Amino acid sequence: MNSPILFTHSYFYKFDPKQWRFKQPYPPLATILAAAVMREAGFPVALFDTALRDTPVEITKEIEQHKPKYLVIYDDGFNYLTKMCLTNMREAAFAMARMGKDAGCTVIASSSDAADHYEKYFQHGVDYVVRGEGEETLKELILGLEANRDVKSLPGIAFSQNEQVTVTPTRPVIRDLDVLPLPAWDLVDIDSYRAIWRKHHGYFSLNIATTRGCPYKCNWCAKPIYGNRYNSRSPQHVIREIEFLLSEYKPDHFWMCDDIFGLKPGWVQEFRDLVRAKNLIFKYKIQSRADLLLQEDTIEAFAQSGAETIWIGAESGSQKILDAMDKGTTVRQIHEATHLMKQKGIKVAFFLQFGYLGETQEDIDATLAMVLELMPDEVGISVSYPLPGTKFYDKVKAQLHEKQNWSDSDDLAMMFQGTFGSKYYKELHRYVHSVYRKRKGYMSLQKLFRDPLRLNYKDLRAGLATFYYIPTSFAQRLRLKGLTVTHP
Repeated sequence: MNSPILFTHSYFYKFDPKQWRFKQPYPPLATILAAAVMREAGFPVALFDTALRDTPVEITKEIEQHKPKYLVIYDDGFNYLTKMCLTNMREAAFAMARMGKDAGCTVIASSSDAADHYEKYFQHGVDYVVRGEGEETLKELILGLEANRDVKSLPGIAFSQNEQVTVTPTRPVIRDLDVLPLPAWDLVDIDSYRAIWRKHHGYFSLNIATTRGCPYKCNWCAKPIYGNRYNSRSPQHVIREIEFLLSEYKPDHFWMCDDIFGLKPGWVQEFRDLVRAKNLIFKYKIQSRADLLLQEDTIEAFAQSGAETIWIGAESGSQKILDAMDKGTTVRQIHEATHLMKQKGIKVAFFLQFGYLGETQEDIDATLAMVLELMPDEVGISVSYPLPGTKFYDKVKAQLHEKQNWSDSDDLAMMFQGTFGSKYYKELHRYVHSVYRKRKGYMSLQKLFRDPLRLNYKDLRAGLATFYYIPTSFAQRLRLKGLTVTHP
């Protein structure tokens, strides 16, 4: 019988206060998919799911219970938070690796951070780092170790031997994703996730990945796991997983956590047809691009298949900044896509990024003006974050301070010399949220005056909040004016 494997990952929601406040936890999708691959290969597998845990030390009980020969720290490459390589999570990975090593495990790490900084992981007990797409590499590595074969030439790994680090060639990505098994959902305590979602949001959401990679060339966006290649599961394979999850776990909603959902021509339409043919009832949210959404009847197909929210990587309301990012989209396309989605009853959400190289106050003002004109249903705001392996990182690496990673997703520190300093961008983050919510409040108050009988609690709350955000945004505006001097 093959040796047991204990899987874990390093994203503790409680170590990221901003995300924990949202109370929208998702299981570690890539981790349980890797576990399914190893179980299919004949290995007993177990999971220490850190997502809702309090401390890495809790893994010791799992190690004592399962007595694994291999501890695999396999981070969820489908979750954008793991791409940020947050130091709180890195330290958690180091702690679990040391505990695994002390227990006699062979420790294997697979994450974008480990691939970028494998020497640091070796210093904390990791024996092998899996680089890039991990399932096939992990399977071949463990099968090789079990058979006492030499794994030095195995593509896709890094290891240290006699103080000499070896990095083998990159493994080609899997092109036919339908050959992979469904994730090992049974390893997850689904009830604990459901309880949090229902308590705080009144519904339950699970995550699904339908694709890998992104063919676009945004020069700040890292693709350390799946690269610029874009491969897609078939609509039939995705529907099979949705049917299984609806039957077994009864979610109301799905997060399609692809970098780009439904890029392949005709995919969204075929997916829509299958959803309707099988009478499947669910809502979902995705990430997409303004230009992609404007193709053919894509938005119509999304609406007909249950899309509730579409997040657009809007980034900026300044065409100059979009072009500097190599974004490949236009401000006009953002406007057109937003209007079309609203017409079809789909909620619109914007990812916004401030602090990119060359950004001026005029560019910032253009972004704010775009938000207040289009009024998306949600906004997510960040500052430019240099990720290793990107053109943007290469441009600013000579300027990087000692701090090169955020501690958590609400850190928002500028790690290079931008137009303004960290204090400015943190205040800007608060200010944009305030004026956005103030505008939402105005809209709710207008709705109240037009038709008071149709006003709901959410609208009433937003309307009343206007009286908070009027003075708050005014004070924040004054502070921003005082922070316009460039400093680190």
